[in-house]
Amino acid sequence: MRRNAISFLLITAGLALALCGGAAAQDGGGDGFERPKYNYTLRFREDWSVLAGVPRDDLTDFWDPIKYVPLSEDGSIWASFGGSTRLRLESWWSFNFLPSSTGDDTFLLWRARVHGDFHFGENVRVFVEGKSALSTDRSLPGGKRTLDVDTLALQQAFVDVRIPIGTEATFTFRPGRQQYLFGKQRLVSPLPWSNTMRAWDGLTGILEWGDWRIEGFWSQFAPVQKYDFNDADPDIQLYGVYSTGRVPAADMGLDLYFLGLTNKLPRTYNGTTGPEDRYTLGSRVHGALADTGFDYDFEGAYQFGRVGPGDVSAWMIGSQFGYRVPAWWAAPRFYVGFDYGSGDQSAGGDVETFNQLLPLAHAFLGHIDQVGRQNVIDPNRGVTFAPLERLKIDLAVHFLFRETTADALYNAGGAVVRPGALGTSTELGQEIDLTVTYKFDRHTTGQLGYSHFFAGDFIGETGPANDIDFLYLQLTYTF
Repeated sequence: MRRNAISFLLITAGLALALCGGAAAQDGGGDGFERPKYNYTLRFREDWSVLAGVPRDDLTDFWDPIKYVPLSEDGSIWASFGGSTRLRLESWWSFNFLPSSTGDDTFLLWRARVHGDFHFGENVRVFVEGKSALSTDRSLPGGKRTLDVDTLALQQAFVDVRIPIGTEATFTFRPGRQQYLFGKQRLVSPLPWSNTMRAWDGLTGILEWGDWRIEGFWSQFAPVQKYDFNDADPDIQLYGVYSTGRVPAADMGLDLYFLGLTNKLPRTYNGTTGPEDRYTLGSRVHGALADTGFDYDFEGAYQFGRVGPGDVSAWMIGSQFGYRVPAWWAAPRFYVGFDYGSGDQSAGGDVETFNQLLPLAHAFLGHIDQVGRQNVIDPNRGVTFAPLERLKIDLAVHFLFRETTADALYNAGGAVVRPGALGTSTELGQEIDLTVTYKFDRHTTGQLGYSHFFAGDFIGETGPANDIDFLYLQLTYTF
């Protein structure tokens, strides 16, 4: 089965290259203006007003006519339309460390998104986005999950009212259904990797002043209901302030944030159960050291609050330090990282387990998603290089441990994979992730990924301990 799936993936990738290779030659500039880059995750951040006044003969892309559509004679009222479709074939062997009889499967995931962006003068805007996410039969544990299927959904629908403040600042008020993405997405992400993504119903205020952007927000999570409308859940609230800016003297990016999470539904952390009120204070610094090839990204956060009868005291670290060698073939960037999420030192009572909130864990702790930023230590390393202009290859290795033997192994969704009390070892295992990305043209991107998880001693102590293999082929078209 594994050989057949690998052969199918390689053949499909070859066909895609052969069919789409010709399109790459058409992806140059030369139009006399610069199109916005597609923001695949947050489409509302694209500004297509650059097409205003461009002669029709210069609109050479097939989708240009719908990217800027004037709705008034003077062009002050206009609209932009777009969307994307994504197809991903996934093959799993020993999913969740299970034997082949229950842990092997191959299936397809498909997602389509369409949006309309309506502007009424310079200061009022309405953005609406719909989505459909489907899956073929999935026989792995959980079947077709809410990560996989959301047949027809309203992903976003909000209004922006922009208020100029003097000549240097603006304030934007944004009510409605929306997606939140903060910093490197270590704690809050719309989860673009999943087939269904995340959404919140809320109120957001955005102050932009010079190099600084400060977002204050309050929201209710809108969980996926696979075959019904995704209503907001008043029991799960996310709120806070997230600011991003620069420190000119150090040529450094700086994020400062406070995030609050209220979950009125009972939550359990290592024997402590009850409603959760948790507050996160954190900061992130990032940048590059001029003319050296070195770059850095470091983030730390502390949590306090309550879970049922227990007080919360938890913390996390996320970091990566890189060095690029442009003079070498394929301009490789070597990097090392350290990721940490505190665990609970004893069952029951106060809670020291970090809550990773709503992250894009897939990007930091291994693509197999068996490990989340809770009770974990992950020293990792890797290399990224580009042997061709449109081809990027990334190879990463993770060395995964529990932070404390008293607490569990939590996955990327925060669920317990193995209870802590069943094993004494801290070793979770090692994971290798290989990702190959090819950009055919401005619209089409293909990605091939392979990951292997070497099950460690703790996995062997607590149940089935088969190594996990994950192979996928993904094709995305954006317009």
